[in-house]
Amino acid sequence: MMRASKRSGPPAELKTASPLAESKTASPLAESKTASPLAESKTASPLAEKLVEKGLLLVAFSSVAMLFVIAFFIFREGVPLVARVGVWKFISSVDWSPSKGRFGVLPMIVGSLEVTILAVLFGGALGLACSMFLAEFAPKWSVRILKPLIELLAGIPSVVYGFIGVVVLVPWIRSVFGGPGFSVLASAIILGIMILPTVIAISLDAFNAVPSLYKEGSLALGATRWQTLYRVMVPAARSGLIAGLILGMGRAVGETMAVIMVAGNALTMPTSLLQPVRTLTSNIALEMGYASGDHQAALFATGMVLFVIIAILNTMALLAVRKRR
Repeated sequence: MMRASKRSGPPAELKTASPLAESKTASPLAESKTASPLAESKTASPLAEKLVEKGLLLVAFSSVAMLFVIAFFIFREGVPLVARVGVWKFISSVDWSPSKGRFGVLPMIVGSLEVTILAVLFGGALGLACSMFLAEFAPKWSVRILKPLIELLAGIPSVVYGFIGVVVLVPWIRSVFGGPGFSVLASAIILGIMILPTVIAISLDAFNAVPSLYKEGSLALGATRWQTLYRVMVPAARSGLIAGLILGMGRAVGETMAVIMVAGNALTMPTSLLQPVRTLTSNIALEMGYASGDHQAALFATGMVLFVIIAILNTMALLAVRKRR
């Protein structure tokens, strides 16, 4: 009896163990069934990523293509007249009389450069000072309030700036300095205020991009906060500051409506800050409505000059930003 019971033991163990063996053999199949949707999603994700990548690439190329289309349209209309009149005569003559066949844009080029340079001197200095204050001296709670308020200046329409200039600035210049009030000075002040958001935003980003170790090392050596700012922070952020000024200059040279309202729009070579002036953008906006024939082609040629100036300024800004990186 004892031997029979001992012999009957092992088959019982095998019978009880067989379901476990079956479950172990069946588990890889179950795992494979549950893993199959993941495998399908992994095989499908590269296709979706490629579609998104190609779509974004198409959008990027469409913006670049739009720029080339605009440039092609402007140059197609303006180049024939410039070739007939002569490049040097077109940009160096002071006589603008389209009805008599005289197309000289030098007074408008000089006027645009005068207004733009003065605007950058005024708005650039004020913008850099404001960005220095926000970056190094202002409390954090005030930065959270002041920075959005400054950025709101970029959303104000240019005609509002022009209206304020006509109502407030022009009479003040007339009463204090004399002259008609509509002048290079009025245009420069208005444009200087309009470029403030651009200069402040880019300059503040340039200061924030300077490694904190520079500032901490300078302060640890005993320098004051002001010495750290102009001897360490400003040189380290110099290329970003220059890029902000150049982009502000491009914003100023391309402005139209506010300048039309306060500049006076006289077709003369400006020799004083209190004299009226006409810029390239003002000339296009004022005369395009009734121009035809060679007159219209001359306005497109004026747009060519403006396009080249802005392209040069933007290229200089990009080079400055790359140098910072």
